[in-house]
Amino acid sequence: MAKLLVKLQRYFRRKPVRFFTLLALYLAAGSLVFLHSGFAGEPTVTGSQRGPGAGEGPGLPYLGVVQLSRGFKAAATMPELGRRHGPWFKSTSKDLAERSKAGDYGSTRSRVLRGRSVREKEEDRARYIGCYVDNTRRRTLRGVSFFDYKKMTVFRCQDNCAERGYLYAGLEFGAECYCGHKVQASNASESECNMECKGERSNICGGVNRLSIYRLELAQESARRYGSAIFRGCFRQPDNVSIALPVSQVMLNMSVDKCVDFCTEKEYPLSALAGTACRCGFPTTLFTLHEREDEQLCAQKCAGEEFESCGTAEYLLVYQTQVQDNRCMDRRFLPTHAKQLVALASFPGAGNTWARHLIELATGFYTGSYYFDGSLYNKGFKGERDHWRSGRTICIKTHESGQKEIESFDSAILLIRNPYKALMAEFNRKYGGHIGFAAHAHWKGKEWPEFVANYAPWWATHTLDWLRYGKKVLVVHFEDLKRDLFAQLQRMVGLLGIAACEDRLLCVEGQKDGNFKRSGLRKLEYDPYTPEMRKMISGYIKTVDTALKLRNLSGVPDDYYPR
Repeated sequence: MAKLLVKLQRYFRRKPVRFFTLLALYLAAGSLVFLHSGFAGEPTVTGSQRGPGAGEGPGLPYLGVVQLSRGFKAAATMPELGRRHGPWFKSTSKDLAERSKAGDYGSTRSRVLRGRSVREKEEDRARYIGCYVDNTRRRTLRGVSFFDYKKMTVFRCQDNCAERGYLYAGLEFGAECYCGHKVQASNASESECNMECKGERSNICGGVNRLSIYRLELAQESARRYGSAIFRGCFRQPDNVSIALPVSQVMLNMSVDKCVDFCTEKEYPLSALAGTACRCGFPTTLFTLHEREDEQLCAQKCAGEEFESCGTAEYLLVYQTQVQDNRCMDRRFLPTHAKQLVALASFPGAGNTWARHLIELATGFYTGSYYFDGSLYNKGFKGERDHWRSGRTICIKTHESGQKEIESFDSAILLIRNPYKALMAEFNRKYGGHIGFAAHAHWKGKEWPEFVANYAPWWATHTLDWLRYGKKVLVVHFEDLKRDLFAQLQRMVGLLGIAACEDRLLCVEGQKDGNFKRSGLRKLEYDPYTPEMRKMISGYIKTVDTALKLRNLSGVPDDYYPR
């Protein structure tokens, strides 16, 4: 055997070309075997069925978010093609008959009725508006899209679109989700939207080139996106428009994309469409973006895109570009040591990190912490490394609630959040990190009930202790801060003894999210709170509400109480 190996070695030394040829043939054969195993058993699909989605199938993993242009111009020259579908279409007529008898699918009418009953339960977050025609040349909903051929549900699609600020969410082929600001197609028969969702057999997720479309009632709460830009609203043209929006250009073939691209190139964060004129600038006291008008006043069609609005000479349609507003990005340590220690106190999960981000942008000074979190330091919170008594930071993050710890501070901003949201946020942080999520095993296991039993009482005692022992406490509700950031941030900065610059606060409004906001991609699709948990938490809410009112403060917001 050894002699044979020596002979082969000598042979290939004399003939290296033959060795590499043999190696190439070996690799090619392996590749063919691999490709054959990948395609084995694939059903034949006719030419009319193949299209952009060819190759997609029920066994593929989640494919992520795909950005589609609003006009879908890349596909304008392509013939309209269908797409390949999942296993429901691979079934033979015999299989379908057997499944129908077994109740797997039932009739088209029963599936539609089941989907309709589930829709009625979801009226609080979205309203079903109907079944619509869709095609690959010109999409009905022209925002982002994503596919999940294993776990697509109506809730997941709605949540993703709402998170990105879209007004409409549409489902197609049981596994595809499309988002948009407008519905640009004609109605189809309800019976044509008859495909069950891949992730929930009890609901309907469109049909073949048919979209089941929902209007998202909660999308109004978040910023609406339009491609890479964020829609800010319709506003009356300011009196000194040439000063408020100093750069402008006339565009006879106007579209949202063209104006946004122009202002991005000029490095301005605001893009304002005024008919055929495109204006760029910053949010300032001359143009605060606080007094929105009815969008119908800006509904004049664009000359370059018939399905878009471009505002008028009197009413401007404003978008925020991807250009960063640097007027509020500079931060440093206090030039002299602070004489007083100000706490930024909150229960864990109540938005303390986000509030620190806002305060740093609004004041230009770093915030400190009672603790040390390396991940926060690496994300730019440079005051994280300082000792909390160093006096170099504008305020100190703390979750402490004991009398001794509270009395160590001279004043405090007390941030309070809905306990249902705060508990879930802290549970996600504990098991998934600052912007991660707890696994479903944690929610379904013993960890979640134990967590609620231990942390829910702390939510109440934390607020009660700060109200009782705090020397000078400013109460800020997380929900109010989200709803009216400018006014609430003014109050917070005022307590810190900093003269609030309005232009800087307006800059903060455009940079408010920071690096610690969880996406909506993995929000729970069910309520983790049991009736017993809700009964317990409701009692704590009433206790905190009473304590606030006894100190002549406004009680907790109405949405703390579940409907």
